[in-house]
Amino acid sequence: MSDFKYRTVNQAVGMQPRLGPIAADQVVPWLLISLVIYLLTRELFQLDLLWTVLLIIWGCGTWWLLTGSHSHKFLGKFVPSPAWTRGRVETRSLLEFISEQEAQVLLAQKLRQQKARQRKNKKRKAR
Repeated sequence: MSDFKYRTVNQAVGMQPRLGPIAADQVVPWLLISLVIYLLTRELFQLDLLWTVLLIIWGCGTWWLLTGSHSHKFLGKFVPSPAWTRGRVETRSLLEFISEQEAQVLLAQKLRQQKARQRKNKKRKAR
């Protein structure tokens, strides 16, 4: 038997980027949540810093629970699933398809010519 040579694989392949225990895709929403809560609590409602920090933690924690590692379980409820149906398609050769297209073009030309003749006949009769 021949000896197999194994390749080493990078352990980080397929993993999401992280900043410590926090997934990198959570950073921007958390910053936006923090900014909005700060503006509402400190600037608009004039609340203490303790309430501001607690509300920021609550907002970021809620976002993390809803969109964390299993976000599809929650956010998938808002995306309509596609309506799958079964169908049959008749296969045709390319030559058949091209000949049908040419026949349709010829038929359309004949119809245009007939309409033009009818218009000319109407004009002649009107005189």
